Amino acid sequence: MSQEPNFGRWSAVIPPDGGQSWWQPLPSRGYVSVALSPENTPYDGFSSGMQLLPPGCSIREHGHERNHELLFIHKGTGTATIEETTYDLVPGSIVMFGRHARHFVVNTGSEDMEIFWVFMPPGLEDWFPAIGKERTPGEPQPEAFGRPDNVADVQAKLRFVPAMKR
Repeated sequence: MSQEPNFGRWSAVIPPDGGQSWWQPLPSRGYVSVALSPENTPYDGFSSGMQLLPPGCSIREHGHERNHELLFIHKGTGTATIEETTYDLVPGSIVMFGRHARHFVVNTGSEDMEIFWVFMPPGLEDWFPAIGKERTPGEPQPEAFGRPDNVADVQAKLRFVPAMKR
């Protein structure tokens, strides 16, 4: 009689708005929610969540020295510029940014863009509370606000690659 091995099976189902969430400063606006991270799973190889990017808003150009980033566009349209090449984004698009690849995402559509993200290894989940404002699901979006004064220190600590000099 053989017994099926148990390799530490673990699972999670995170409902919409089930993770920690932060309103984002300009130019992103909208919000980010962290669903899975080393803080709430037994895995230390990734973090993941959702970002809502309103029409006309963007994720500033940046890169990551030590991380890969994967995006899945669930809803909305826009563009992703990776280094100097721009790609159209539509629902179902998957985008992968490797280490050091500078990237810039813009919602060019007329509806909110919903983005599922995975960050490997984790770390992006530390960025959102450092620059954002805590969000409670269902509350109205606050007035636009800027990044904190110490944003350069936070970027250096998290090993961000700066935007290209233009």
